[in-house]
Amino acid sequence: MQTRMTSPAEDDPLAELMRAAQAGNSKAYALLLGEITPRLRRMVRGQRRFLNAEDVEDIVQEILISLHAVLATYDPGRPFMPWLMTIARNRLADAARRYSRHEAHEVHVEEFPVTFSEGGANIESEEYRDPEVLKHAIRSLPPGQREAIEMLKLREMSLKEASVASGMTVGALKVSVHRAVATLRRALKKE
Repeated sequence: MQTRMTSPAEDDPLAELMRAAQAGNSKAYALLLGEITPRLRRMVRGQRRFLNAEDVEDIVQEILISLHAVLATYDPGRPFMPWLMTIARNRLADAARRYSRHEAHEVHVEEFPVTFSEGGANIESEEYRDPEVLKHAIRSLPPGQREAIEMLKLREMSLKEASVASGMTVGALKVSVHRAVATLRRALKKE
C-alpha cells in the first residue's frame, strides 16, 4: 500500500532542502526535518491507529534517524518523498516485527491474583519463647559455629566483615552458619 503524502509540485521544495542538506547546509536540514516530521507523524498514526502517542513518536524518531544515517544515498535527480516513504515503510515493518515478538511473550491479565501466602503458610516458626534457652543453645555450639552465628546473626555483620574479623573464608562462614542454624533448630525442638 503506497501512501501519497505530497504532489510532485510539493515535493520540489523538499527535494531542494534535501539537496542543500546533502551539501552540508544545516539550516536547510533543520527546515527539512521541520517540514517532514509532522507528515511522518500523521502517516504513522494513520497506518498504526492502535499505537499510543509515545510509540508513534518512537517510530517517527526511528525514521528520522534512518534518514540521517542514509542522507548521502539520496539521488538528487529523483523525487524526495518516495525515497523517504521507503525508509518509513521499512521502519514501520521493523516496529511491527518488534511489536509481534514482544506481544508473543506477554500475558494480558485484567486482575492480578494476590500471591501472598495466608497467615504463616510455608513459613517455619522461628520464634522462641524463652531467650535464655536460646542463649544456652548458642553457647553450646562448637566455637566456629558460635562465632559465625554471633557475628552474622546477632551483630548483623556482613559476610565480608565477619570474614575479616574471624579470619575465616566467606565460604567457611556460610557453612558454619548453616550448620549452626540446623543444630539450634534441633536443640530448640527438644526443649
